[in-house]
Amino acid sequence: MNAQTAMLKADVTPTGSDYETVRRVIETLSLDYQDQPSLEDLAAATGETPTGLQKLFTRWAGLSPKAFLQAVTLDHARRLLEDGAPVLDAALEVGLSGPGRLHDLFVTHEAMSPGDYKNRAAGLTIRHGFHVSPFGIALVMATDRGLCGLAFCDPGGEAAALADMTGRWPNAVFVEDLAATAPHAARIFDPAHWRADQPLRVVMIGTDFQLRVWEALLKIPANHAASYSAIAASIGKPKASRAVGAAVGANPLSFVVPCHRALGKSGALTGYHWGLTRKRAILGWEAGRLSGTR
Repeated sequence: MNAQTAMLKADVTPTGSDYETVRRVIETLSLDYQDQPSLEDLAAATGETPTGLQKLFTRWAGLSPKAFLQAVTLDHARRLLEDGAPVLDAALEVGLSGPGRLHDLFVTHEAMSPGDYKNRAAGLTIRHGFHVSPFGIALVMATDRGLCGLAFCDPGGEAAALADMTGRWPNAVFVEDLAATAPHAARIFDPAHWRADQPLRVVMIGTDFQLRVWEALLKIPANHAASYSAIAASIGKPKASRAVGAAVGANPLSFVVPCHRALGKSGALTGYHWGLTRKRAILGWEAGRLSGTR
C-alpha cells in the first residue's frame, strides 16, 4: 500500500462511510425486494437506528429506502426505456434547465485517433489517484487533454482496479498524482459543478466502434435508459447488440459516460463492470438527485 492510499483509508470522509452503509441496504433490498423489508429490518442489518438510517439514506440518495427500491425495479426500468430510442435519435436539446440536463451538457469529449489506441497509448502520460466518492472509492485518471478514466472499487480493491485500468493502455506512462486528479473528482460528483459553460473535458481512448457506442451513451439523459438494441440501431449497426454490450462493458469512464443507463431489452439491469449493486446505487442516486429537474 502506498502512502497516498494509506492516507485515503485513514481519512474516510462521511460520504465514503455513508456509501458503505448504503451499499449494504441496497444489497438487502436487491435480495429481499419481494419481502419489502421494513425500515426496522434494514436498520438492524446495518447497525443503525431506524431514524438514523432514514436520514442517512435520504441525505445520500434524495430518496427514502422504499422510494429507492421503487426507482430500481424492473417496472421502473421499463418505463425509462420507453423513450430510449427517440432520445438517441435526436440531438441533445439546448437551453433546458436543471441538473439532469446539465449533467449531459457539461461533458465535452474528444476521441483519440484509432492509431493512438492501436499503439496502446504509447507516449501518453496518464495521471491517476484514488478519491472518496458517493459510490465508494473512485479511481480517477487524466491526461493533459482531460479525464480519460473513472473506475470504482471498495476498500481493499484499489490494486485490482488500478491493474484493470492500466491494462487497457499498457504502453502509457502512469503517474500517481492526487493533486492533478482531485479537481476532476470534485467536479464529477458535485451537481453544483455541472455547468454547461464550464464543461468537463473528457478524452475517450478506444476502437472506432467503442467510441461510437460511448458517444451514443452520452446522449442518454439522466432518468432515461436505452436498450443495447436501441444503441446498436442508433449507430447504424442494428444487428450488433452483443458487440454493443461488450463496448458498454469496456467503457473506461464509468458514470461520466453513463454505461449504467444501458439496460437489457426487458428492462433488466444486466451486468455492470463495477458491480450490479453499484449500478443500482447510481441509478437510484440519479433518480433522487435529478428527478423532476428536467
